[in-house]
Amino acid sequence: MNTEIFFTFQEYWWFYLVFTLGVILLLSLDLGIFHKEAHALKFKEAATWSVIWVVLALFFNFSLYQYVFGKVAANPELQSIWGAPEIISKSLALEFLTGYVVEQSLSVDNLFIFVVIFNFFAVEGRYQHRILFYGILGAIFFRAIFIAAGSVLMQYKAIVYFFGAFLILTGIKIFFAPEKKLDPDKNPVIKMLKKILPVSPTGEGQRFFLRKAGKLYATPLFIALVFVELTDIVFAVDSVPAIYAITKEPFIVFTSNVFAILGLRSLFFVLAGAMDKFHLLKYGLGIVLAFVGLKMVWLDHAFGGKFPIGWSLGIIGSVIGGAVILSFIFPKKFPEQ
Repeated sequence: MNTEIFFTFQEYWWFYLVFTLGVILLLSLDLGIFHKEAHALKFKEAATWSVIWVVLALFFNFSLYQYVFGKVAANPELQSIWGAPEIISKSLALEFLTGYVVEQSLSVDNLFIFVVIFNFFAVEGRYQHRILFYGILGAIFFRAIFIAAGSVLMQYKAIVYFFGAFLILTGIKIFFAPEKKLDPDKNPVIKMLKKILPVSPTGEGQRFFLRKAGKLYATPLFIALVFVELTDIVFAVDSVPAIYAITKEPFIVFTSNVFAILGLRSLFFVLAGAMDKFHLLKYGLGIVLAFVGLKMVWLDHAFGGKFPIGWSLGIIGSVIGGAVILSFIFPKKFPEQ
């Protein structure tokens, strides 16, 4: 089994550059034109944007397949390394798709926390999109750091086994650990931030900072943004190793992560009112994390170096889909008031 990297940074650095510039352009159009005026996203608008982001991700995946196929087909030397062009192009496309599904599924679990954060800080619906927008910019920055570090660390078997065991334990913990109530005020970073920078008890529109009597104050919107960023950093500790369990290609890890993050805002507004209906999803995510961890520490080795990516996609899709369906079949029972 070939363990080399197809999209080496030395040769394909311009792929990263073009992709990043494309993302910046899309985000600029998003906030500068389509969402210039602060407003709460209605279900129809959010659903439309969710579809747009998914279509863009699928189009990128199709373009990736076509590029790899054409590159290998035109180069006999690459064929001697990677085999038939349809094999490597299909494999990389499936790796992107599987990574995207995993990241999108794990992101849904993160949305539950966003609801708590916005309720805790009393963030109006029309300003939530702005927080998520800047939260995404920070998320892309920190993911790039995590992924770059992972591309180096994952070359060592001991690190691979460590993260594999970590994901398995995290998956088991989701099943048995009691849910803890989220209290942003008790977060040490938030407590330290409030000591450094005074916080205004009320906001002023969509501003993150304001001045009162010549003194600079942070608004509740800024504190909410910081907490969203902290949440994503913690979330990345699980999600980045999970995708490295699926592909060794840093470029695919980065692009699948970014596309899932780009669709996170609109998905939030689609699902915000129905979070409690997906109460069994966390168990599905626990199974997925345990599976990808098992893939890292045992399954890949048992299957000659790489567990079939098509099987991985089928297992992950079935588990997540099954958890969603079962959530509707067996709805959550709330205690009577």
